Amino acid sequence: MKKRNYNKYLITFICLVALSACSKDFLNRPPEDAIVDVNFYKSSDQVLAGTAPLYNIVWFAYNDKASHGIGDGRAGVLMSGSYQVDNIRMQTTDVTPEVYSSWTAFFNVVAQSNMVINNLTKYTASSVPENVKQAGIAEGRFMRGLAYSYLVQNWGPVPIIVDNNVLLTDTSITRNTIESVWEFIIRDMRFAAQSLPAAPLQKGRLTKWAAEGMLAKAFLTRAGISGSRNQSDLDSAAWYANDVIVNSGAALMSNYEDLFMMKNNNNSESLFALQWKYDGDWGTQNSVQAFLAFGSEITGFGDGWGGDLGASLDQLQLYRIDDKRRKGTFMFPGDHYSYIHQSVDDPNNPGKKIIQELQVPWNFVGTERYNTRAWVKKYVVGRPEDNDGKVTQQHTEMNTYMLRLADVYLVYAEAVLGNSPSTSDAKALQYFNAVRTRAGVPAKTSITWDDIYVERRLELAMEGQAWYDIVRLHYYNPSKAIALLNNQNRGTYRIVANAATNATSWTITSDTPAFYPVTESNFQLPYPAAEMTAAPNLRKPPVPYKF
Repeated sequence: MKKRNYNKYLITFICLVALSACSKDFLNRPPEDAIVDVNFYKSSDQVLAGTAPLYNIVWFAYNDKASHGIGDGRAGVLMSGSYQVDNIRMQTTDVTPEVYSSWTAFFNVVAQSNMVINNLTKYTASSVPENVKQAGIAEGRFMRGLAYSYLVQNWGPVPIIVDNNVLLTDTSITRNTIESVWEFIIRDMRFAAQSLPAAPLQKGRLTKWAAEGMLAKAFLTRAGISGSRNQSDLDSAAWYANDVIVNSGAALMSNYEDLFMMKNNNNSESLFALQWKYDGDWGTQNSVQAFLAFGSEITGFGDGWGGDLGASLDQLQLYRIDDKRRKGTFMFPGDHYSYIHQSVDDPNNPGKKIIQELQVPWNFVGTERYNTRAWVKKYVVGRPEDNDGKVTQQHTEMNTYMLRLADVYLVYAEAVLGNSPSTSDAKALQYFNAVRTRAGVPAKTSITWDDIYVERRLELAMEGQAWYDIVRLHYYNPSKAIALLNNQNRGTYRIVANAATNATSWTITSDTPAFYPVTESNFQLPYPAAEMTAAPNLRKPPVPYKF
């Protein structure tokens, strides 16, 4: 770790907390008092203000591009000829921008979480209710544990940092073993599950159910790190997932597309989501629409740079024609979206524009209506007039889902499947099929690992999750994980609509297939070049962490 980075993060954190809030939502109003360790935490509002930045700005550098570049691009969900090329082609290097931006973002989360934990522990006044203090500490530990889950899955052994002050003076910091990091993550999440309230202190805040859901995922992934899936960890994953499903009160949204409308932020299915503002300082907004939307005509501004980005052919071949998730995730030529509008040339007034409901455009060759991309829909929310004005260039308030109930349903099914080739367990099928039923596809009477993997690809595409499903597989079956990646066609294709309006079917044909070789040597992300220069201890063998 670079000392200068942590100095920067600690100074930045003190400034950023002033952006937090406690009125109608917890991102709106800055605290009345300046933040000074020894006198800041005198009220519940000040504690809540102190942890608010953990819900957005510290994650911004990851959410901005790396979340879909790494989480979806490396997993085979995306294709492009000009954007995220290193990641999509599995040629990520130590100078690929998303490597450095995600690494520094995650350690920024760690550093600022540590500050919250340590300051609340040391400086909270007796006037603050103990449950509020413990909930604030738990928010810090949840965020720190989550950041480490991304770090260990992308880079393997990484340094465990719990005290920023020690880090600034300690030149012996080195990497810790994968086993140590997962144990650290689980301890942080256990504390969060025990200390967070069952109902959020403010809308969008963490609860014990978010922590239990993340614990379920952590146990499910850790189960395989020894090369075979540990049954005790699988049982724990199933227990925590089931507890969330049965007792949290969370419920699936009835319409999949509704999940990705800003008006439905913090809905019944959301267990944990990053909370953004469209009109705050830089880094407090969700910027991904700028990179994913196919053009400025649907954003209303000079962004919308995603015209060369779309679903991979491998991803498209997973969808059934009746799967409702496809339209909610990727745009086909001729698709209509009544809740998004576009600016088009006025046929009656040359040089003028009119605004109309979005019908996804296409190119023509003869009578064919085709595109060479299935453009991204998910996290594309449209123009200001589609969102009560809460869109500006590179700014929306669309929450970023980090955990939702459908994910937990599928975690439960995978945990119950465990080491078996298939399962017909009634509860696993109930949860698995609930996800499929919402999507409008037939239920199954027995499920395999491949069934669950495909379901997760379809349900969670463009949510930065698919890569981590492959990492989980790689822990205990690396040959299958690498073969899966090597067999993904990420090349070009043509998608032809069957009608000029209200298209109901499409023909997809491969143009130039592209398969990018993956080996053990390029499966994990490389450490950022800048970090290897500044922190040579990253080259040392990892050691167990002393708990």
